[in-house]
Amino acid sequence: MKQVSKILLPLSSARNAEAAFVSGANFARRFSAHLAVLHVRSDGRDIAPLAGEGLTGGMVEELIASAEKEGGKRSREVQHAFEDFASRTPDIEAVPPRIPFPQGRPSMSFNVIKGAESEVVPWHARLSDFTLVPHPDSGDEVSSSEALHAVLFDSGRPVVIAPRIPLPHFVKRVCIAWNGTAEAASALRGVLAWASTSERVRVLHCEDYQRRGPDAREVVDYLSMHGIAADRQEFQAIDRDIGKGLLGACQDFGADMLAMGAYSHSRLRQLILGGVTRHVLENNTQLVLMSR
Repeated sequence: MKQVSKILLPLSSARNAEAAFVSGANFARRFSAHLAVLHVRSDGRDIAPLAGEGLTGGMVEELIASAEKEGGKRSREVQHAFEDFASRTPDIEAVPPRIPFPQGRPSMSFNVIKGAESEVVPWHARLSDFTLVPHPDSGDEVSSSEALHAVLFDSGRPVVIAPRIPLPHFVKRVCIAWNGTAEAASALRGVLAWASTSERVRVLHCEDYQRRGPDAREVVDYLSMHGIAADRQEFQAIDRDIGKGLLGACQDFGADMLAMGAYSHSRLRQLILGGVTRHVLENNTQLVLMSR
């Protein structure tokens, strides 16, 4: 059964766009799917209610004009990056951003929509099979990525975080981080499209990571019902850090992709105190599929 037909790729800027384009193109090829590249351009008028007291009407208009100018510049940079990549990728057809998209062959489109990224991106993500998010340059930005958290918390769909350096090949080895939670179950369902065509699949579990719910042995049995042969491996925390131990186990396996539930604890707690989700977001070198 075909499990992926549409992939959403929101780009707020051209930074790290190339790595995301390469990952998205590989996904489009693998699934003969459509890669929908979306840039949300902020509306300069939205800053008017945020302007502080004491600003004159002329000052507010100047702020709006400056925001519009910056937004236009960023939109042009993203569009240029898309057009440049499309010109170097002739095997993926560039088409207008409207349905129907070509069936049975990979395609891609580019669309600019004016509005708030936190609203527009999850709206489009809800009617996409998954959303691919570029990897920001710094850990602080990863933790606060608007598109990433908008999709995770408000779309009902999985998100894939692209690595800084794209894979030179299709996903061959998949790791599934399992702790028995509903979030992990959602990620498990989301990764089936890759696991079903990968060379090897491994379920990673840790006693300190496990919550109330099914155990790793049951996950292996579940995967077998989908025709997926998987093994399981227990990992240990490194320096009392479960996230570090998880990524170490992925590296030992040579994983191209890690699937995991996100924010089993509250996002605020993870941002303040740290956590497995935050550690993986800030340190991953492979594709990471997250869901909650």
